[in-house]
Amino acid sequence: MSEQMVIRFERGTPTAEEVAALVAVLSTRPVATAAPAPVSDWWRSGLPAAPGAGPGAWRASGLPR
Repeated sequence: MSEQMVIRFERGTPTAEEVAALVAVLSTRPVATAAPAPVSDWWRSGLPAAPGAGPGAWRASGLPR
């Protein structure tokens, strides 16, 4: 881990075992990743059209996304 975790206990005096259990649980959390890059309209235009049956689908098919 490149980031240092900081844990502060507001109340009580946890035992060493309790602190170890808390650190073990917190260290298994998934690491936040950056949001995926937005997909360009040019790339999206090459994809097959999504089925859009329903009211107003014919009108939406001619409008830009």
